[in-house]
Amino acid sequence: MTDLDIAKQCTLQHISDIAGKLGLSPDDIELYGKHKAKLPHSIINPEKAAQSKLILVTAISPTPAGEGKTTMSIGLSEGLHQIGKKAIVVLREPSLGPVFGIKGGATGGGYSQVLPMEDINLHFTGDFAAIEKAHNLLAAVIDNNIQSKTNSLGIDARTVVWKRVMDMNDRSLRNIVIGLGGTTSGVPRQTGFDITAASEIMAILCLAADMEDLKRRLGNIFVGYTFKKEPIYARDLKVQGAMAALLKEAVKPNLVQTIEGNPAIIHGGPFANIAQGTNSVLATKMGMSLADYTVTEAGFGADLGAEKFLDIKCQSAGIAPKAVVITTTIRALKYHGGADLKNLTEENVGALKNGLPNLEKHLENVMQFGITPIISINRFVSDSDAEIACIKEFATNKNVRVSLAEVWAKGGKGAMDLAQQVVDIIEENEANFTPMYSWDMPVMDKIKAVATKIYGAADVEYAAKAKKNLRTIADLGLEGLPVCIAKTQKSLSDDPKQIGRPSGFTLTVREIEIAAGAGFLVPITGDMMRMPGLPAHPASENIDIDNEGNISGLF
Repeated sequence: MTDLDIAKQCTLQHISDIAGKLGLSPDDIELYGKHKAKLPHSIINPEKAAQSKLILVTAISPTPAGEGKTTMSIGLSEGLHQIGKKAIVVLREPSLGPVFGIKGGATGGGYSQVLPMEDINLHFTGDFAAIEKAHNLLAAVIDNNIQSKTNSLGIDARTVVWKRVMDMNDRSLRNIVIGLGGTTSGVPRQTGFDITAASEIMAILCLAADMEDLKRRLGNIFVGYTFKKEPIYARDLKVQGAMAALLKEAVKPNLVQTIEGNPAIIHGGPFANIAQGTNSVLATKMGMSLADYTVTEAGFGADLGAEKFLDIKCQSAGIAPKAVVITTTIRALKYHGGADLKNLTEENVGALKNGLPNLEKHLENVMQFGITPIISINRFVSDSDAEIACIKEFATNKNVRVSLAEVWAKGGKGAMDLAQQVVDIIEENEANFTPMYSWDMPVMDKIKAVATKIYGAADVEYAAKAKKNLRTIADLGLEGLPVCIAKTQKSLSDDPKQIGRPSGFTLTVREIEIAAGAGFLVPITGDMMRMPGLPAHPASENIDIDNEGNISGLF
């Protein structure tokens, strides 16, 4: 039985009924059909949010076998409901790039998913489209200003760093030339496209505190330089108001439901390997205003999404998790231990033991932030008793809590032990959140702190372009911004082939992009691209719709 088959067995409740479970009336929400709604910012209650217990779900380094972090996040929230707690899960929105590419959707799976699955994975409430339009409006205004003879800021087209975006994997758009066709068609220059999830507008929307803050951040976007070497920002082009107007609805979090009929908030969708990888501050604070326990997730492993969640989002928003769940699978650990991808369903305790150092490093990373982690084993039918016992023995030796969760097969009932252990951690009040670095540190020291303490690197080296970027950052007075490192998700290092727990490597920073509006710097390492490509056989080959409007092939 597929995830879609399971979802279709569920009777969707009207979204007004879901809102009622949060103490909201139909007048408090803005309906998007029967099963989706927008939530106005007025719902956020700082006093209530301060009392909510925030729980972060992360994972080991991702593998082709999959870890199920979203599935675990949803299952944990359901498990909390099962043990009598008022809980909510707050997630990111799926990007169409992975949906039609190789990763698939991002709505969980089995009996631990959010609904309506097809709507959420395809367009949803149009947030990504609005972000794309706001981003590309700025790009159009930049090129229009360069072309203009009567309203020109004297922008040097060679210095413009603002690209265009679209929500699709398309490697052919990474580097393009625009402005061809003669004098009336613009000034020719080289540029390119990023995927919408990597847009600075996405990052801004996910970090903004309110509409005023959103407009301020939009105005702070760095564009390039004039021929007189003066910096140009979006506010100089007087476009931040129009961009904010396009984001009027997109800035509001979305309310949906889990397969067990409990509330879920979904909002924003930055990737964690090329952006900050967390849902919006507004969505998180809204969840914390409406529930006693707020479960959220951060993309990929604890070296990426969790680090950025803690060092950027938490410091920016003034929040901190009380506990961190590290999702792992026996299959993934065997892969990190050298087992062949084709043989991961076969019992192999030796490979499992060889892969445990990856889990160990992610546990250490969470502990470095002063937060107590718990290992959540996302159980598969192929997991043997000996393999499960191996992880539990490892956890015992490390004095770390561990729970076997069967959320795909059993939903919330399969996460009751995990939920209770998380509550126990919170009630023991062991969290003493400490960021990995101070924003006031020099940029290179901030990068080194993450590289050596979180990734396990021995050193950091900078390409010539990155060194030039550092001088630009200093000239613009942006050295006090945090760093949002773009790195492969497949390895703790910047080399995707180094699985497990690599050590002694040197992290190479190729360039450093400036996201002054979002409020961080983006050191780009290794061969990371901000516009992915499609695989030889993209998931789109399997997606179809019949005459009755039923969609098939989504996963």
